[in-house]
Amino acid sequence: MLKKNILGACLALFATATGVMAEDKLSLSAISDYLNDLSTARTPFTQYNDDGSRSTGTLYIKRPGRMRFEYEPPNSGLVLAGGGTVIIQDTKSNQPPETYPLKRTPLSLILARKVDLGRANMVVGHGHDGTFTIVRAQDPENPDSGFIDLKFSDDPVALRQWVITNDQGIRTAVVLDELTTGLSLSDNLFSTEAQRTSGRDR
Repeated sequence: MLKKNILGACLALFATATGVMAEDKLSLSAISDYLNDLSTARTPFTQYNDDGSRSTGTLYIKRPGRMRFEYEPPNSGLVLAGGGTVIIQDTKSNQPPETYPLKRTPLSLILARKVDLGRANMVVGHGHDGTFTIVRAQDPENPDSGFIDLKFSDDPVALRQWVITNDQGIRTAVVLDELTTGLSLSDNLFSTEAQRTSGRDR
């Protein structure tokens, strides 16, 4: 119940903030510039799922187009975004990984080569909760694929949290620690082809 309440509190916060037009919120151009300047990053994360479960792990980002979620035990999951594909795999399972086109997921909005939150019909909510700027964004070409609520601090500007609502209405909240940026990250960390191959070899 506590885990469920945490996710509920996150969602309530986003719902309130995205409906408020506060003067001290970050501009969409400032947030776009921040994301475009973010080339590589690593951070511990905590994930709260719609079913009340909670997971922790390490997130790696290499823009454009690449992201890796490594989950800590007892979770055996691995999520990779790369080569235009998202792969979700249970590393302890004999089942092949699930694959999805990256462009059909809300993560594509922050992994795009050029982020432009001022694009028509992309941002459907923009507000401030008194501490953080909240942006709700969707792919204007695929609005039915879900949306993402992004939470940013303003001094310094930094991504702190997001909640993804997929096309089935299932919500997942990810809370980030402070991002370590400017890293040298191997492309092999984000190799979806290697992951598909290892899944077939099981």
